[in-house]
Amino acid sequence: MTYLASRLSVIKPSPTLAALDVAKKRKASGEDIIILAAGEPDFDTPAHIKVAANNAMDKGWTRYTAVDGMPALKKVIQTKFSQDNALEYDLSEIMVSAGGKQVIFNALMATCNLGDEVIVPAPYWVSYPDIAKLFGATPIYVECDDTQGFKLMPDELAKHLTPQTKWVILGSPGNPTGAVYTRNELVALGEVLKKHSCLILSDDIYEYLTYEGDFCNIAMACPELKNRTLVVNGLSKSYAMTGWRIGYGAGPKDLIQAMTMIQSQSTSNACSVAQGAAIEALTQPREFLEGWKASFMARREHCLMALNNIHGLECVRPSGAFYLYVKCAGVIGKKTPSGSVIATDQDFTTYLLDAQGVAVVPGGAFGLSPYFRISYATSLEELVKACERISKAVGALVP
Repeated sequence: MTYLASRLSVIKPSPTLAALDVAKKRKASGEDIIILAAGEPDFDTPAHIKVAANNAMDKGWTRYTAVDGMPALKKVIQTKFSQDNALEYDLSEIMVSAGGKQVIFNALMATCNLGDEVIVPAPYWVSYPDIAKLFGATPIYVECDDTQGFKLMPDELAKHLTPQTKWVILGSPGNPTGAVYTRNELVALGEVLKKHSCLILSDDIYEYLTYEGDFCNIAMACPELKNRTLVVNGLSKSYAMTGWRIGYGAGPKDLIQAMTMIQSQSTSNACSVAQGAAIEALTQPREFLEGWKASFMARREHCLMALNNIHGLECVRPSGAFYLYVKCAGVIGKKTPSGSVIATDQDFTTYLLDAQGVAVVPGGAFGLSPYFRISYATSLEELVKACERISKAVGALVP
């Protein structure tokens, strides 16, 4: 008899972290591996933010803070929402957690019951469905392929909404696709959502990494839905602070209170020193981001051209984040030089790693195949080599 809880049987380790771990171990053992599986910027945290962390320690900010975050940080977040998003929140409607993932975890734990449904557009960030399942809810997957820009369409949303729908999850810019919803597209989804009473989770973690068009979320596009929308954001992606673990959420007061209560019984407050650094990050100009975005766009364009020139692969231009979601239907059914058949995108990504030392993540991990995700949050030099290796690997396949 196992002593582990039965609820663990419905989830699995994060596929992206697992793929990254395998690649890192092989690279550490001496293999020539190019890792394009990491979901984090390759830039360093800006110097002024690191100085602020040192100053926070010097000022004695090394003790417990309020569970939902330092009041000074919450005020900064309140101002950020007002200035950047034209969204007004009371401080009681804002909380700080150890990363955006914890905000989502707290929210679904606070709301999901057995039999509830959570609408998850696919492809999706790998943790959405597993967190829902952990708390007894059923993920309802809605496939959104490249023909619709990897975005949820209003008619498809309407088709899947039921009285059991507790949440609809919308991420923009999205992971793994980099797809960005326009204001008009969100308004159209909002017209459908107005007819239902479900909650809406807006994952804005890549907000400042929007390259084409203006950023907009569902609460901005449809103010009448703000009172049942949880906006999730953080500093990991846009500030290269993945390891600092600072995320935040804003939403209905009763929901934030429930999430805070849960956090009080789990992690308590987010790291006090990291909160001090976050105050600096959110109050100072983001001039560094212009250079980062220029680098990301240059990398994106190179990879798009190189991969779309490989027979059997197709990729649409993403408008945000730092991922390409590459369709590999053209290589399915082919054979490797050793005679193995490429039957799935998992087979193809395994072949890429073994044959050419390129680590990517199979589309099956994100709920939509046959695709694979590459992260272009690495140097252009590495990306050039990686694309050449992918071309060589595909070229060696036979019918």
